[in-house]
Order: sequence, then structure tokens, then C-alpha cells
Amino acid sequence: MSGLVGLILVVAVYVIAVLPLLLVFRKADQPGWAALIPIYNIYITLKVVGRPGWWLILFFIPLVSLIIWIIVAYDLARSFGHGAGFTVGLVLLSWIFLLILGLDSSRYLGPAAAGPPVGGPPATTAI
Repeated sequence: MSGLVGLILVVAVYVIAVLPLLLVFRKADQPGWAALIPIYNIYITLKVVGRPGWWLILFFIPLVSLIIWIIVAYDLARSFGHGAGFTVGLVLLSWIFLLILGLDSSRYLGPAAAGPPVGGPPATTAI
């Protein structure tokens, strides 16, 4: 019986841990269920911020993964219109700042790493 209680507790903690990511994915027009699947949720996060899918491999290299997470956190913050201060929060207190992203009024502006700076001046076109 205690094994079943332990399993239920582990599943409940996991769901609570991925809930903020689920909310962020929904804001970014991605499937919320993707947050529940380990490794695939990193791939979707890379897609949200505009980084190539092969960067997923870099998350499996010690120390490199830390640098890549900082870059992805910066891109994620920019994708929702936030700056470097929010990036620090995402790196140090990921769960809380992902929850803020998922619940606050900030909107997904598009993948920050895919093109020109998000929120910058509009591109000019010749008439």
C-alpha cells in the first residue's frame, strides 16, 4: 500500500513541477501536454524560442547544458517581452518565473532567436 501512496505522491509532484511549463506552452500556441513528456518538453521549448532542434543534444553535455539553458532562458524571456532581469529569475528560480510567465498578462511575441529582436522597431519596406 505504501508503494501506491509513494507513486501517487511522485506523480502529483511531477504534475505540479511541469504545470508552469504547460501554461507557457499554451500561451505560445504549443500543445500543453508536451510539457508532461521529459526531453520532448525541452525540444518544444527550443521551438518556442526559435532555436534549432539539434540543440537538444547540447542539454546532455555537462556544463554545456548550463550555458545552453542560460541562452534558452534569455530567448524565452525575450519571446514574452521580458529582459535580462527576468532571465536571471528563469535561471535561478525556474519554476516560479515560468509560473509568472504562464499566469501574468505578458503575451508570446514570437521566437526571439529566429529573427530580429522581439519588440524592436518594425522592419521598413520600400514603397
